[in-house]
Amino acid sequence: MTADPSPHPEAGSSTNSGAAAPAHLAIIALDDDADFRDYVRSVLEHEGHDVRVAATPTEFYQMCEERLPEVVLLDIKMGKHTGEEVLARIRERWSKLCVIVVTGYPSLETMRQTFKRDVFDYLAKPFSLEELRGTLHQAATDFNLGGLPQDRLRAALGRQVRLARTARGWTLKDLSEHSGVSVSQLSSIERGAHLPSLESLLVIASAMDTAPSEWLQLAGF
Repeated sequence: MTADPSPHPEAGSSTNSGAAAPAHLAIIALDDDADFRDYVRSVLEHEGHDVRVAATPTEFYQMCEERLPEVVLLDIKMGKHTGEEVLARIRERWSKLCVIVVTGYPSLETMRQTFKRDVFDYLAKPFSLEELRGTLHQAATDFNLGGLPQDRLRAALGRQVRLARTARGWTLKDLSEHSGVSVSQLSSIERGAHLPSLESLLVIASAMDTAPSEWLQLAGF
């Protein structure tokens, strides 16, 4: 067993750090250690999460194609398989997916390389349930995970519009002039306070030479 197999606290109970993990995250854990897979699934399901586990990268990819998770727990050292290869493929296929790396062989160089590929956090085994809970809580906060699908879509689309606009060096006024959508409405969309209509989304994307489907894919929908 590589993680701390302490008795399960009541779901939603607080920890000393006060960082209780939000309920209802969709999680896939990829690890070649059967004991660790069983442990993670047991404790996180007890916390209220939707948890699937995979023993190989092939299983993991199939699960992602069937239903994309919100968070991936990725073992970086898996015998003949390497987490680095899996992480590279994740970033090619699902660039914004939240990835938390776990490993029983922590090293500074491994941390440097994985963080270059935009992982959210890095947990060294054995870690406590409190550490895992706190990391999931922070991931949910930063990525706006665990809410209703429409809430996640609203926040994700707002982020994609903002990223596309700033990449062009445009102000909200510039985007408004090119799209015909008011500055106040654009501001509301970018803050995630307002879900754009299909018509508004099309004209905003067209103004920045982008397909709306690309934003939806980057947002994980």
